Amino acid sequence: MTTSKELSWPDIPFAPWQDTCEALHLWCQIVGKYRLRHSFWVNHSWHATLYVTARGLTTGPIPDPVAPVTATFDFCDHKLKVEAAGGQVEDFDLEPMSVADFRKKFGESVEAVGGDCRIHGRPNELPDPTPFLEDHVERPYDADAVERFHQALLRIHDVFNRFRTGFHGKVSPAHLFWGSFDFAVTRFSGRAAPPHPGGIPFLPDPITREAYSHEVSSAGFWPGNGYGEPMFYSYAYPVPEGFSTQNVLPKGAFWHAELGEFLLPYKVVRDADEPGNVLMSFLQSTFDAAATTGNWDRTMERPLGECGRPPNDMA
Repeated sequence: MTTSKELSWPDIPFAPWQDTCEALHLWCQIVGKYRLRHSFWVNHSWHATLYVTARGLTTGPIPDPVAPVTATFDFCDHKLKVEAAGGQVEDFDLEPMSVADFRKKFGESVEAVGGDCRIHGRPNELPDPTPFLEDHVERPYDADAVERFHQALLRIHDVFNRFRTGFHGKVSPAHLFWGSFDFAVTRFSGRAAPPHPGGIPFLPDPITREAYSHEVSSAGFWPGNGYGEPMFYSYAYPVPEGFSTQNVLPKGAFWHAELGEFLLPYKVVRDADEPGNVLMSFLQSTFDAAATTGNWDRTMERPLGECGRPPNDMA
């Protein structure tokens, strides 16, 4: 998977846009909670996630009782857009504002197109969260940094989606979890897992246990909120014996004992001659480590897909 020079991966150091990233994280929680309230429950909370588009992030159609509604972060025009199936459209500028102001503007936009924006009012998966409508701290909005973050997500999205093609078994979409603000893709062995111990801040344990009801090999990307710098990760649940000692690619990937995950700095990928291939080597080798030590059924694997060409085993 060769990445052309025209598709170079942007530099996204975390510190310069940390405050903007934290604001965007909370804004995504507000939008995500609207989708969560109106969507039918799907295993592992897949019904609540956000998806990458050519212009930003979207909920996709939400089955609001009045009419389907789509909410989209447009990182090209820097607007939050709310569209109803009947053609009604409302939007407002993404700019410096408080979380409370964003919540108010979003709710007004949803209601203006006929939707119902009553949501759970406190953030999840964050320590000591402030209710959205009580968070009046003015937050910055670095539009250039958000655009570069979006461009990085687009590159990662392509690699994650190709990685999905190499597996016959159950595999998640490539999607953004707004609770932890990570972009992820997950493969499942098909076997039930032991109950997860839970304990994630401000996330009910039953939700966590349902998310990890079956054995997984999961990989993803934090823009910096998970480690202090942009980072790819890969883990297995439950952690098989010997998983942490497996050799993984590329050079620069390492095991983080406290997190219990393999990590790969975004910078290692970005600086490579072929970033997509380097990221794919991390995804493939960490999955192989999980599948080997966890005794997965390896017949579920298949060659990575090609554009416009069915796999050989469908001939």
